[in-house]
Amino acid sequence: MRILRALTYDIVLVFVFAAVGRLAHGEDLSLLGATAWPFLMATIVGSLVSSWRRGTWWVQALTAWLITTIGGTLLRLVSGGTVAPAFIGMTAAVLALFLIGWRALLRKQL
Repeated sequence: MRILRALTYDIVLVFVFAAVGRLAHGEDLSLLGATAWPFLMATIVGSLVSSWRRGTWWVQALTAWLITTIGGTLLRLVSGGTVAPAFIGMTAAVLALFLIGWRALLRKQL
């Protein structure tokens, strides 16, 4: 998998994740960056680690997803954000759909 493609897709999808979350809670998108930054930082690391890692597409997908989910949640927590169990569950589910999903769809090209 090309590193730049993975990084681009992951960053775009993390922005979509943050935007959908803000809109679902009736918030405007003016603070999208403030909401998205923990997961953007984690997805940059997750995308790079998964792209450098040898293995099948699903090993790369799981690596990117785990690093993004755990890292983003921890960064959100230490920066004073809330991380209720429902938030963690929804975050894990949506990021799995997004970060594993696009890799599954393009697996023959990876």
